[in-house]
Order: sequence, then structure tokens, then C-alpha cells
Amino acid sequence: MAGDAAATPVLTAGIRPMVAVSRGSAEAMARDFAAAFAGAAPAAILLFAADGACLPALWLKLRAAFGPDCRVLGCSSAGEFAFGGYDSGSTVAIALPAAHFTIAPVLLPELRASASLNWLLALREAAEQVPDQPGRSRFGILLIDGLSQREELVSALIDATLPGTLVLGGSAGDGLRFARTEVMLDGTNRPDSAIFCLMSTDFAVEEIVFDHIMPTPARMVVTEADPEQRLILEIDAEPAAQEYARLIGVAPGALCPAAFAENPLLVQIGGKQFVRAISGVAPGGGLRLMSSVDTGSVMTLGRAVDLTDGLEDRLARLGRPAALILGFDCILRRIALEQAGLQEDAARIFRRWNVAGFNTYGEQHGGIHVNQTFVGLAFLDPDPVSPHA
Repeated sequence: MAGDAAATPVLTAGIRPMVAVSRGSAEAMARDFAAAFAGAAPAAILLFAADGACLPALWLKLRAAFGPDCRVLGCSSAGEFAFGGYDSGSTVAIALPAAHFTIAPVLLPELRASASLNWLLALREAAEQVPDQPGRSRFGILLIDGLSQREELVSALIDATLPGTLVLGGSAGDGLRFARTEVMLDGTNRPDSAIFCLMSTDFAVEEIVFDHIMPTPARMVVTEADPEQRLILEIDAEPAAQEYARLIGVAPGALCPAAFAENPLLVQIGGKQFVRAISGVAPGGGLRLMSSVDTGSVMTLGRAVDLTDGLEDRLARLGRPAALILGFDCILRRIALEQAGLQEDAARIFRRWNVAGFNTYGEQHGGIHVNQTFVGLAFLDPDPVSPHA
């Protein structure tokens, strides 16, 4: 049976994107989503699931409900959220009505083999199917295997192939297990792959990027790293985990996701600070990161501040109310929010601003891969009357 987060159509069918949340068996969730999206005639349904293994079965049921022209794509998550706030163990579904959205999803397989020529051809084909047109907004959504360690490469390639196109996305998650992530396109789960979906819409769209990290005076030099494996082995010529623990004032044995969320590492690129989040301690005392860092990098210790107010201030600056904000929010941001007891504040923001999406192992925007950041795409409401007043 569907559980306490039963599917509910949140926005008007056929006019705006629609969101529903459900849990339980694939069959039960598919029934909920089919009922919630009845009459929407979706061009695509996005699925963000705690259990990525359920995605092919969900696709099969949704294809029967909406026909083969409805493309279904999604990924496993490190947590889900919709207008009721953060959740775990559920599936969030977002329907994009064909009356307002044109889409061209492509699979980018074999990420570790770096098959960039094949990816390039697939991206160019998508660009031909969804050309840039006056009066329409063109953008791309990227869902990528969060354990592939290829987010930097894929993000940069898409940015170079489709210059000037707004692209954002998230790395598929696996709770806090970091064992296996899933991405799915039309019924096929593919490890070591990404799904890029180029879209156009008659909605105006606006990108939202927010992180809650401020640099501290503490600086360090990465004296040994393995960028390919996203490992820092030494900081200031000391074992990395040991030195990091000293810098944040805890014993090495106390290092845990909450400590990493509160004390991320920052690297400066092009005059801006970007978060390089830590996912765990590696055998031998190294630090395993969620983004690559090179030997010789100068890093700054960050501190988590302003977890919710800054995000709400940014949303308040949108040109007009959003029918939906499709959000990709780092799992370490969620952990920091929960540690601070701010779940209800986050839920209030999600309800007020129509935010739905999933918790990620990393976020992509502007051709770069980042961590501990909220990245969102606002579909701006054509109705001048605000539903949030």
C-alpha cells in the first residue's frame, strides 16, 4: 500500500508541472502516480526514488498508463523532498505536460571508459531535436551515477557542446551507504551512466544556486592526493584524516557525516570558493571526497552558516512566483539542517515556494560539479497573482 506520503496532485493538470509522492510497492506507487497525473498528458515523468531498483517496474506501469510517448527517467536518491519537506523511503514523481514541454533525453553510458565521442554525438542529436527557439526557454537536466567519479568530465563536456544552455542536475544517491546508485531511462537501469535531458518550455525559467558555507582563516595544502579516486592522502605532510580532525577539534575516531557536513573543505577557482565535501575516511587514513582535488591544492576550512534564511532570501528575489522549483540538494546540507533542528523551516520553504526534488551526492551547474549546494530550476508562473501571498 502507499504510505503516509500518498500521492497528491499539487498543481493544475495540463497547465503546470505536477508533483506527487508515494511509497510502497512499485505497483502501488504507479497507481498513485497514474491517478495523480490523470489528464496531464505528460511529455516526461521524472522519478527520484529511495530504492532505485523499483524504477524499471514503475516505468512499465507508467508506460501502460500514459503511452510510449511519455518518457520516464529518474535515479536513486540520498533522500527525497517535496512540498511537505524532507523524506526518506519514498519516491517523488514530477510530470511535465506535453502541452508545455518538448524533451530529448539521451543516455551517456560507460562513464569510466570516458566514451566522450559517443556522448558528443548524442548531445548534438538532442540539440537538433530540441532547437533553441524564440519565446521558449531551453535547458538541460543531468542525472548522473553518483559513484562514477565522472561528474566533472561530463559537466564540462555538456557545457562545451551546448554553450550558453542552462544545465543543472544532481548525482544519484544511495542514502548514506555509498554502495550503488541507479539512473534509469525508459525502463533500463544503467550503472556507470548518466542521463541528460534537453528540454524547452514556454515557461520562463530561472536558475537558483545557494550554499551555506563560509570560509574560515584555517588554510592547508594538499601534499598528496589521488584525484582519480577523489582521495586526499596527506594534508600539510600529515595523514589527511588525522590532520583534518585536528583542525576541526575532534578526535579522528569522531569523524562522521555530521562532522563533515559542518566542516567542509573549500577550494578557490576563478576567484570563487567551491565546496569539496568529504564523504568518509578511507582505509589508511585518507579522506574520501565527493569531488576531485589535486596534489598541491591550497584549501580552506569552511563552516556551515545560514542554512535556511539565505535560501529563502534568494527565492524571494525570483522575478515572479514559481509553479515549481526542481531542486537538487546535497545530502550533507540535509544532514546539517537536521543537526541544527531546522527540518520544519526547510519544509515551510519547500511548501511556500513549490520545491520538489532529491538529495544528491553532488550538484552540477554552469559546467562545474559542486557539493553542499542547493541547485534549482524555477519554472516561473505566468499568473501574476502570487499563490504564496
